[in-house]
Amino acid sequence: MLQFHTSPPLVIFDFDGTLGDTRQNIVRTLQATMQRLGLDMRDDEACASTIGLTLFDSFRAMYPAMSVDEAHHCVATYRDIYFEDVAANIPALFPNVESTIETLHSSGAVLAVASSRSSPSLHLFLQESGVADYFSCVIGSDNVTHHKPHPEPVEMILRRLNFSPSRALVVGDMPVDILMAHNAGVRACGVSYGNATREELHTAGADHIIDNIAELLDYVVAL
Repeated sequence: MLQFHTSPPLVIFDFDGTLGDTRQNIVRTLQATMQRLGLDMRDDEACASTIGLTLFDSFRAMYPAMSVDEAHHCVATYRDIYFEDVAANIPALFPNVESTIETLHSSGAVLAVASSRSSPSLHLFLQESGVADYFSCVIGSDNVTHHKPHPEPVEMILRRLNFSPSRALVVGDMPVDILMAHNAGVRACGVSYGNATREELHTAGADHIIDNIAELLDYVVAL
């Protein structure tokens, strides 16, 4: 069990690329959507670079001339494709994720999730992965008006769980996670095993960067 120097912290996790290894599922479904709708195909890297954004913003980022209505149609098509075989799309957790969050939880840390994924699939993935009960608050893209890097997801969690920014930490794999945290006045820990490089996380201003989620335990104790 961990021993915290002061009161146990609030740790807010991103999901895609931080807890769950969803890169290939997302890229594959984005490209299937493009194919079904007759859009110009984007390669794996272009698709992966939008992970962390909402689906709507992902399509607008890859197709800047796309109208709002067209982007909404892409989102609906993506979700249709994804849920045609949802069982095949349940992601695996990254190594050491379950043991790390179990240790944090059992030591008194309060855990939450702030994701750009919509809440139905987010809750499904957490439940199917066997970790849903560790989290006191789960915020998906449909639970907020403003999305990452806006601070609203973090601010909502802080209010609901009655934490001050000084006792909270965001853990994520993309620059938008780091920026969201800092916009809310919260520290940010980047993970290098997700969808962004260490350099990108450093440039975004990550307070700390880890290569394996298990390293989070030492960092959290030192807060």
